Amino acid sequence: MSDIIMQIQDIVKEFPLADGSTLRACNGISIDVERGETLAIVGESGCGKSTLVKTIMNMHAPTSGSVIFRGKDITKLTGEEKRQNYRHIQMVFQDPTAAFNPKMKVRDIICEPLRNFDLISKADVDAKARELLKMVDLPEDFAGRYPNNMSGGQRQRVAIARALALEPEIIVCDEATSALDVSVQDTIIELLVRLQKEKGITYLFICHDLALVHLFCHKVVVMYKGEVVERLNGDALAEAQHPYTKQLLSAVYNLER
Repeated sequence: MSDIIMQIQDIVKEFPLADGSTLRACNGISIDVERGETLAIVGESGCGKSTLVKTIMNMHAPTSGSVIFRGKDITKLTGEEKRQNYRHIQMVFQDPTAAFNPKMKVRDIICEPLRNFDLISKADVDAKARELLKMVDLPEDFAGRYPNNMSGGQRQRVAIARALALEPEIIVCDEATSALDVSVQDTIIELLVRLQKEKGITYLFICHDLALVHLFCHKVVVMYKGEVVERLNGDALAEAQHPYTKQLLSAVYNLER
């Protein structure tokens, strides 16, 4: 029997338009996320992926539907209860520098979530930062650097270390490797796989690179015009039946990298 960590149930999200009509960005999205798996949500820009992620992260409320996590509909959480939920779900963004304060050193960036929840003293920040840097295969002396003195791949490792600081159950990777060279992408994926094996993390992997999804993800949900049109195992993308999934696959030269 599968261990479901999150249930996304019939999510509808509408946005009002200037002419008085509405845009339905998500139309009845339902997804069960299993603990310890990597679930990819794929589709072209405008398909509703980002809207769904913002709903999962409680950045905006759905028009209807629910996201059940730890026994609660987290779309209904407010105040301190909403804040505490972020201890269990963290994000890694496409451009980590947008989430970093360029005036902060890496040690402070990594440990900021711990300070926000009063889980670390100032005296322990350096040691904890070094521990987390080691976890993501970066030299411990990077703790004293600024992010603008690092490569894109190194900054993404810092972002992963920051996400790990609170020991979350779920990490949402929102196009987390798309801005990186293929060789750097591969090393980041290897890191994510190792961390998942060591810590049992569940990943929601928002992506448009089907070759990457094929190698890394256990399951794939394909979105098109705000709806889920196909569900596949990550290693069975070639068996896709829906015309839109086939169209996405036709743009990939080779699923094997």
